[in-house]
Amino acid sequence: MQALSPAPIRAAHLARPGRPAVVARTLAELTGPTRGVVELPVRLMWNADRTFDLGDPDELLWMYENVLRETTRAEDLRLLIDGRTLRRVWRLLNLPRGVRQAWESRHRGLRTA
Repeated sequence: MQALSPAPIRAAHLARPGRPAVVARTLAELTGPTRGVVELPVRLMWNADRTFDLGDPDELLWMYENVLRETTRAEDLRLLIDGRTLRRVWRLLNLPRGVRQAWESRHRGLRTA
């Protein structure tokens, strides 16, 4: 029996210690809501008030920050984040360095957004 040597592993960008940031393959697949009120699941927001009015710019930023930082599922990104909106607000988001680096590595256009 031959021992297989592991493939080189690229260092993951971490959302927090021990957890890689989750990044969508394309911004076009992000088709989340652009208006109305959104309630995040408990796994993404532990606060009792997990609702966000997307018409309020501060609440929209806060929701995006929570989703991008806390998700472990690409499906959350597709359902909750809108690609065009993400590009528009990218520079305004307060994100951990690992999350920002992961997204900008995959989506180079965000660096100049």
